[in-house]
Amino acid sequence: MAIHPSAEVHSSAIVDDGAVVGEGCVVGPFSVIGANVTLKARVHVKSHAVLTGLTEIGDETEIFPFACVGEVPQDLKFDGEETRLVVGKRNRIREGATLNTGTKGGGGITRVGDDCLFMTGAHVGHDAIVGNRVVMANQAALAGHCIIEDDVIIGGLSGIHQFVRIGKGAIIGAVTMVTNDVIPYGLVQGPRGALDGLNLVGLKRKGVSRADITALRAAYQMLAQGDGAFQDRAQRLGNESDSEYVQDIVKFVLGNSGRSFLTPG
Repeated sequence: MAIHPSAEVHSSAIVDDGAVVGEGCVVGPFSVIGANVTLKARVHVKSHAVLTGLTEIGDETEIFPFACVGEVPQDLKFDGEETRLVVGKRNRIREGATLNTGTKGGGGITRVGDDCLFMTGAHVGHDAIVGNRVVMANQAALAGHCIIEDDVIIGGLSGIHQFVRIGKGAIIGAVTMVTNDVIPYGLVQGPRGALDGLNLVGLKRKGVSRADITALRAAYQMLAQGDGAFQDRAQRLGNESDSEYVQDIVKFVLGNSGRSFLTPG
């Protein structure tokens, strides 16, 4: 056990031998820090949280009561192999949220980027890769092997099917089941998630130029109504547009997909 002299650990907390508690960390009452957990600088673990497994928590991350971070994956194929969870900087993991380690068959690691918000009861499944500035609202859930790119918002009570990719800047409405890949900047809503346009509000809030938004609108229409297969339309978009935002969509559609795509209606 290595606890930095500046760290504050409540007398009722359990910090197992082997754990590393970094500079300026705060560990609240009745929390449990497992033997293979590393807390980087200024991590704040509030009361009754459980951190276990081979888990690393980045600087200034805040973990709220009753969150469970680093527990073994919910996968019947898991056989006790050593796998990891790596969480980046300045994340907020709210009450009752769960983040699991990876599996041998999925690469052995679950990874979360920086500045994410996991609201009450959110779940990040094994081997998921979550980018930066992702927001998962209350009770939203990622199944195993999902890839969530930067700046994605997932609405409350929504579920993302295993192996699904969600492109950067996309938004998923509340109470939505997503079973196929979502293009960057897409808007998905409805009980059986359908691609229903672009995340225009998010683009405007981000300060994306009018020219790029116009290019994205045109690209969306071409994907919806152009000739040929979906990937063929994306390939033509790549040849016809120099907008970096349109190119994000092209690269995503032409990348590897284990679940095919939600396509414009």
